[in-house]
Amino acid sequence: MLRNYFKIAFRNLLRNKGFSFINISGLAMGMASAILILMWIQHEFSYDKFHEKKDRIYQMWNRSVFDGKLQSWDFTPKVLGKTLKQEMPDIQEVSRVEIRSPFLLIVGDNKLRVPGGFVDPGFLTMFSFPVLKGDAKTALNNVYSIVITEKLAKSLFNDDNPIGKTIRIENKDNFIVTGLVKSPPTNSRFQFEYLLPWAYLTKIGWDDDYWGNNSTNTFIELKPHVNAEAFSTKVKDFTIKHSKGQEQNELFLHPLTKLRLYTQFEGKIAGGRIDLVKIFGLLAVFILVIACINFMNLSTARSEKRAKEVGIRKVVGAEKSTLIGQFLGESIMLAFIAGVFALALVQFFLPLFNSITDKQLTVQYTDIRFWIFLVSFILFTGVLAGSYPAFYLSAFQPVRVLKGVLKAAHTSFSPRKVLVVIQFAIAIVLIISTLFIKKQILFSQDRETGYSKDNLIYHFLTEDLVKKYPLIKNELLNSGAAVSVCKTSAPITEGWSNSWGFEWKGKDPKSKIIFNRFCVDDDLTKTIGLTITQGRDINLKEFPTDSTACLLSESAVRIMGFKDPIGQIVKDNSIDWHVVGVIKDFVLQSPFENTQPMVIEGAKGWFNVIHIKLNNANSTAQNIKTAEQIFKKYNFQFPFEYQFIDQEYAKKFNDAERTSKLISLFAALTIIISCMGLFGLATYMAENRIKEIGVRKVLGASVINITALLSKDFLKLIVIAILIASPIAYWAMSKWLQTFSYHINMQWWIFIASGILSILIAFSTVSYQAIKAAMANPVKSLRTE
Repeated sequence: MLRNYFKIAFRNLLRNKGFSFINISGLAMGMASAILILMWIQHEFSYDKFHEKKDRIYQMWNRSVFDGKLQSWDFTPKVLGKTLKQEMPDIQEVSRVEIRSPFLLIVGDNKLRVPGGFVDPGFLTMFSFPVLKGDAKTALNNVYSIVITEKLAKSLFNDDNPIGKTIRIENKDNFIVTGLVKSPPTNSRFQFEYLLPWAYLTKIGWDDDYWGNNSTNTFIELKPHVNAEAFSTKVKDFTIKHSKGQEQNELFLHPLTKLRLYTQFEGKIAGGRIDLVKIFGLLAVFILVIACINFMNLSTARSEKRAKEVGIRKVVGAEKSTLIGQFLGESIMLAFIAGVFALALVQFFLPLFNSITDKQLTVQYTDIRFWIFLVSFILFTGVLAGSYPAFYLSAFQPVRVLKGVLKAAHTSFSPRKVLVVIQFAIAIVLIISTLFIKKQILFSQDRETGYSKDNLIYHFLTEDLVKKYPLIKNELLNSGAAVSVCKTSAPITEGWSNSWGFEWKGKDPKSKIIFNRFCVDDDLTKTIGLTITQGRDINLKEFPTDSTACLLSESAVRIMGFKDPIGQIVKDNSIDWHVVGVIKDFVLQSPFENTQPMVIEGAKGWFNVIHIKLNNANSTAQNIKTAEQIFKKYNFQFPFEYQFIDQEYAKKFNDAERTSKLISLFAALTIIISCMGLFGLATYMAENRIKEIGVRKVLGASVINITALLSKDFLKLIVIAILIASPIAYWAMSKWLQTFSYHINMQWWIFIASGILSILIAFSTVSYQAIKAAMANPVKSLRTE
């Protein structure tokens, strides 16, 4: 019997090639899209799950109230880790992790700058990065030991055994390779090519015991059977106690397995990247549902073609359950055929998908779990797509269908019409969402940054460059390659430091507001292009006391309540900074958020970066070449590694643009799949009403009249879909825009444009078949009458 069912299913497949093509291709595209999205979701959920002790590893987080709002952050004092290990017996192991700007590694003529960081010796026993050579327990015990990855070992030593080999760092200290580990997988939060012992960070003076310096990540491994919630309660006031009340931050534990997806807190875990994962999970469901709706509608639309088959089977004794099983079997067979094509589409489009998502996903053909998932997914799709047609077809009454009295119902309401409305409502929600996302990105990209990004580059300061900075600056200016140069604590596109510890006259003792902290020697406004609104820039040549001068942003002046800020004293890190100028607020970090108040401190601060404003009178290539020659002259052992500020600023939009591209791609796909189904329905409706059309033509109906007749029912459904989709999209986009401080307002033209676009797409889809039917010769359709 099963063989017979497959024969019938195959014959129906061949008998209706056009409809079969629409069904299979629609399902294949829907399944392929859903598989790609599910692969991405699975990768997101897999972050840091490969560590054997993952359930006992936690990151220490801070929380405190700022300006009336509870905020949480993952940076902690450097002193926290060692103190916790000394005082808390429930802790098995502790490791601080500080991934810094990459050092230059030198082996012979090989010079590489790759990501790496400082960790405590327990790092390799806490986390499951396979140690291929060396001892995980002792590899980082010596201050001059270094652990490297396979990839780095290959680059530096080819195929030689790296253990015991020497690597020189920043042309300063020699390190002995004591361990070789596998390169971290892409689903690891730690991406490094080498690890240095925390003891070296202490040796070079980068460590401190200040409980107010939240600058590193601290991870702990609890002993087996220790209750994490109870332990979190124990350490809640740990910082307050050890800082003798100077720091009022509470500590809490955040599980390693949740760090990727949950980073927002409102007293408890409230969200984070998991919100994006949920959106794409919903998108996968929508696309699959739309593809299945196509199958349902086309299958039930052509029900009259199989009505007599159902009637005969029932007359000869077929049970309804048997018929349901037969039709479900046919849909599952079609789903398996579509699944084969879907897998081919996944393989073909995976490189493009990886490029958009910035991932390295692969289809795990050798993993039995993948095949179990694929078969289960195909079965689920087949049952979902075939369930309604199976119950619909099996419900036919044999007496009616064998007498030929089964008629297609032209009612104002039918399940088929409801499915079309659902299908297009989903597509329209995605169209509206895509337009809003693109508009928000453009809005933020067009935002006035407050400084000039053109012809501005930066270069990190090494120790040699710090000593020779005055000579380099003079030569850059004298050569004509640069018009201005300054050194700063960070690139102008990033905020590496902030504080709530600033003091000023008239400050409310209860006030706790975060200020961005930035440092500069002088010539900041000339180099960066900031706007001075009061006072002057920091100028060490004319004002030697400007080493303790500072600039305030306009928002900082408002918060501090200064009517006349010039000459006011702002205290930070036990230094009295005197205000010499006020600058217009500028975008330091996220272009999607409001600017934070800012204090820019003078030459007594610290410096990591040189900013160079290139001379517009020369070509950029010529300026870069001249600058490189000057840097090589004073820093010949190091490569000239510069970054353009405009390119660095553009990177701030990468995540948003990736999301926009993905939603745009899948929105287009939902429209294509929906239109394929609409085209199939229009074809069937035109065939079903061919005699009616013939009669109307004989009675004088024009092509326009008949086209309107056949199109209006579909367009009514699209209008209903627009009315349903618009409030849903309005609610969703309102919620999404609220996640940004700097955002567009809800714009009604987007809803109107999306509605018009949907109507045009639907009309273009059905009008072809309508016009074709209207232009057919009525003699042919009426010949049998």
